[in-house]
Amino acid sequence: MTFPSDQNIIITGFMGTGKTTIGRRLAQRLGRDFVDMDDQLVAHFGKEISQVFADEGEDAFRVAEAQLCQQLAQQSGLVVSTGGGALINAQSRQALAETGVLLCLTATVDAIAARLEAMNDRPMLESSAQSRRQRIQDLLQQRRPAYAAIAHHVDTSGRTPGQIVDAVLATLNGHLEAPNMTRIDVPNPEGGYQICIGEGLIGRAGELMRNRNLRPGAAAVVTNEMIAQHYAEPLLESLRASGYEPTLCLVPEGEQYKTLATVADLYEQFLAAKLDRRSPIIALGGGVVGDMTGFAAASFLRGVPFVQIPTSLLAMVDSSVGGKTGVDLPQGKNLVGAFKQPSVVIIDTDVLSTLPAAEFRCGLAETIKHGVIGAPDLFEQIETHGPASLKHLVADAVRVKVQVVEEDPYESGRRAVLNLGHTFGQAIEPVSEFSIRHGEAVAVGMVAAANMAASLGYCSQELAERTRNVLERVGLPVSVPRGDYDLDALMQAMLFDKKRAGKTLRFIVPRTLGDVIIIDNPGDEHVRAAFETVLQ
Repeated sequence: MTFPSDQNIIITGFMGTGKTTIGRRLAQRLGRDFVDMDDQLVAHFGKEISQVFADEGEDAFRVAEAQLCQQLAQQSGLVVSTGGGALINAQSRQALAETGVLLCLTATVDAIAARLEAMNDRPMLESSAQSRRQRIQDLLQQRRPAYAAIAHHVDTSGRTPGQIVDAVLATLNGHLEAPNMTRIDVPNPEGGYQICIGEGLIGRAGELMRNRNLRPGAAAVVTNEMIAQHYAEPLLESLRASGYEPTLCLVPEGEQYKTLATVADLYEQFLAAKLDRRSPIIALGGGVVGDMTGFAAASFLRGVPFVQIPTSLLAMVDSSVGGKTGVDLPQGKNLVGAFKQPSVVIIDTDVLSTLPAAEFRCGLAETIKHGVIGAPDLFEQIETHGPASLKHLVADAVRVKVQVVEEDPYESGRRAVLNLGHTFGQAIEPVSEFSIRHGEAVAVGMVAAANMAASLGYCSQELAERTRNVLERVGLPVSVPRGDYDLDALMQAMLFDKKRAGKTLRFIVPRTLGDVIIIDNPGDEHVRAAFETVLQ
């Protein structure tokens, strides 16, 4: 897609995120004029910005900055790099947004601090009472609502300028396909697919599928009655408008129905819908619906196109990404399954408004897990002031999983780290007869894993306590009633864990935020002791 020549591209973000460098490179790639607002303001005042702050004060600078925003809003076809605080002003933000698209560059606090370490011309960082890193954190917190109001964020941490420009161009193309939509590419051995994240995307599902060459005609939408009441009709309307002939296929609600018998019933419904090998099967629901539907799509007619439309936070950030599908046996979860890569994952964050609070918290368990695995800033956001927005929360968590599954699409190595908390948690689930939700079990499992890591010397006791505290902060359980869980039964349930290698049980444990490792057979005494810490 080609970004319209009459629209501006406005790049903003905190200092040290690379706005000027990326803006200039992007303008060169697109053959556009580039405007650096800070350069314009230096010319206006006839002195460096740090001197403007010293001589005339921040207020005078902000007035001139706002006036410049209004002037640029009268022009078109530009790539504009703003100062870090320019779009804190809501009027300036709105004026420039009306001329094109706004993109906010982001980076971790550590990356920003490292980039600014040798710079002494940043007046907003001058503070004798605080360390520079703390000042960066405080400013980011102050500006968080304004940055959150910008739909598109591009993380610059650990990326080269060329990679960042590529990410910006991909973001612009996503915006053109659906306003304010974020697209995340997931490469895999089959060629890859995209995750589309935005508001109102269920109503555009047919269009998004057609754009990815999914053939119109017969299609199946698999969901349960409760979800169908909320979202089936707008999805069916969108599909029909794009030339699909969808049949609604219903499955019972609940983990207890995630069985081969339910999948066999789906096959009957697919045959009645006259699906052929090119007919897309669409999962509309949470992790149970997605796992079963994906397995059915992988096995029906030896494989048909599969689309994920997750409706729970847990499914959005975890089970809908990566292609793992399956059903349960009485002995354990997901013991029968297949890898089935979706053609597209469509995440409509509007559906979270109807998600029960308990289910939302379950999704937060997986989100926190992703923070521990590879996104310390995401963990710290949830630990303190909360995420910038639901869309950004989902996108940040999804990117962690995408990075892992890209390295290991078939779970032969690195991907195992995504099972942080699961070896303990998935033993708790069957012993509870699935009365505990998956996300709740993972939360308790993460506490057990962190406690075991601390006792074995892999991580600090402080990290174990932070893990427990952040899970407790969002209302997740960090223990289970001792009277309801027999320790021997929990140990026995682990023998049916699909992640084991022969008789070797594998545990994922944290070392620091963003760094986890795999340990094999730490010893029954350590596993039992870890379980004891979460039996209250």
